[in-house]
Amino acid sequence: MPARPRRRSLKTTLLWWLLPVLAVVAGGGLWLSVRLLDDLTNAAYDRSLAGALRAIDLNISTESGGLAVELPYRLLQFFELTASGNVYFRVSTEDNLTEIGNPALPMPAHPLVSGRAEFFDAEYFGEPVRVGVLARRLDPPLYGAQERQRVVIQVAESIESRAGFTRAVLMRAIERDTLQILLSAILLTGGVIIALRPLVRLSEEIDARDPDDLRPVDDSQVPAEVQPLVSAINRHIARHDAQARAQRQFLDDASHQLRTPLTVLKTQVDFALRETDPQAVRQVLQAMHAGVDRSIRMANQMLALARVHDASLAEGGLPFVRIDLAELAGECVRSLLPAARAKQLDYGIEALGEALWMPGLPVLLREAVLNLLDNAIRYSPEGGMVTLMLLREPGRIVLRVEDSGPGMPVSDIERAGVRFRRGESGKGKPGAGLGLAIAQRIAGLHKGRLVLENREPGPGLRAALVFPRS
Repeated sequence: MPARPRRRSLKTTLLWWLLPVLAVVAGGGLWLSVRLLDDLTNAAYDRSLAGALRAIDLNISTESGGLAVELPYRLLQFFELTASGNVYFRVSTEDNLTEIGNPALPMPAHPLVSGRAEFFDAEYFGEPVRVGVLARRLDPPLYGAQERQRVVIQVAESIESRAGFTRAVLMRAIERDTLQILLSAILLTGGVIIALRPLVRLSEEIDARDPDDLRPVDDSQVPAEVQPLVSAINRHIARHDAQARAQRQFLDDASHQLRTPLTVLKTQVDFALRETDPQAVRQVLQAMHAGVDRSIRMANQMLALARVHDASLAEGGLPFVRIDLAELAGECVRSLLPAARAKQLDYGIEALGEALWMPGLPVLLREAVLNLLDNAIRYSPEGGMVTLMLLREPGRIVLRVEDSGPGMPVSDIERAGVRFRRGESGKGKPGAGLGLAIAQRIAGLHKGRLVLENREPGPGLRAALVFPRS
């Protein structure tokens, strides 16, 4: 036998979804932190570059007709110490004909805007540097130059200091985020375990129950998301409880109703075995035959009642099919024709002459119609009348059985659906008091009802199955 595949638990599924999502969110937050850290670090360090640009700009002079620069050496030395690396500067005209400082410092790819300092990353002889550049118009211009001549001031520093600062802060951020991820994972795991604890308690409670304990499960301590599941379990338990009660009731009824005829049958057999007179033995056998017939009918009716109850407990609705009620009624009338002939009854059916369709269960509907017809035949006197009529009325379909029997008192009509109850008119007649109860239950399963009324003028009874037209 192949091993059953191991099912993943709900806790594992939640953690497999939530922990990777947490890691992705933390990674995204760390990436955003790195970007923000780079921007903040550059902003802080670029202030030093901007100060150096402004200091050099203030020391540029063109009064003599040439370009003169008095370098702020103390400032550049302090700047070099702050940068913890090399510092480069360059002052030149925009046409590069006049140049002071370190040659060939990188320039941005786009034209410069006068008076606005710009900062960018570049390489200077293979060394990564951060460059600050400022362009302004010379006033006065150099000797012989145009009046709109501009001077370009550049200051560059190696990025070792800011890169080291960025790495240090980044490592702190990674340590902080890692700790947050671990704490969040621990709290998330604990939260999932605590949140699923009611399910564990629910499982333990159900496992600890006795097999015959069909009490509803208490849903007061379970989360709202689990309450529909518990409600479905309770409905399932209720169906099983109803089915178990019906089975117990069926066994009680069967033992009660079958014990007496079986006891009588055994007594008759014992009497026949002791009797030597053939005529007496024949009379006993005839009585035994009638008793067996009654027992068979009672057993069939009880089994029919059990089928009705099973159908009422069926999950997912009843498996209704499309039925021609006229054809089904005709089959029932024909099947009981020998019993009607034996009593010389005026027996027949009055139908519409056309199909009369309705959804239903053919086996149960046939059982209901047969019970009504059988009751009518049994209670009608010799030479009486039994008629089955099919009527199509506004909004409903009526299947009515009329007989010429003694009818029923009003008190018996009101309690006609009670199982094993025999009315005043049924005293001394064969039967178990199940026919009308079965017909009433079957009508209810088909959203219909059983209507009983005495004939006017009498005597007789009208028993009708009334179904809504769909």
